[in-house]
Amino acid sequence: MSLLKKKKNDSVAGFGGRRWIGVDAARSRTMSAVRHGGTRPELEVRAVLRSLGYRFQTLVQDLPGTPDIVFKGRRAAIFVHGCYWHGHSCAHGKRQSRTNKQYWESKISRNRVRDRRNVRALRNGGWRVLVIWECQLGRPGWIREKIRKFLGVEKKRH
Repeated sequence: MSLLKKKKNDSVAGFGGRRWIGVDAARSRTMSAVRHGGTRPELEVRAVLRSLGYRFQTLVQDLPGTPDIVFKGRRAAIFVHGCYWHGHSCAHGKRQSRTNKQYWESKISRNRVRDRRNVRALRNGGWRVLVIWECQLGRPGWIREKIRKFLGVEKKRH
């Protein structure tokens, strides 16, 4: 069940009349404003990819989970996950919300289940998948090497 539902006579200005179920209207507007692409961690990974000479697409919506970065010719996808939102095992991912604790624990748990389902669907479809966590971006040399190993030799530009 989606948490975003269109309710009759429940218009949230600027958000297509959608509202987060179980959350007041002000919080719903805040949550709806959360960006789905172009986040700082994602931009950092894109910069590394460009510096290595890779060409890619972003937010390809016809793939399960809408991967952040896609290499169609290589059948490879990269997800750049925020540690808190996707429930990583690092210190940031284990941080607990101070308010509405039960809701957020449930939400992050659902995110983790959805993430595993999307990765499985991509792999079952013949795609290779790499997940880069926000906390890993503090180690740029390590990220570069991980990307090189995942993608293989860069294609030469003409």
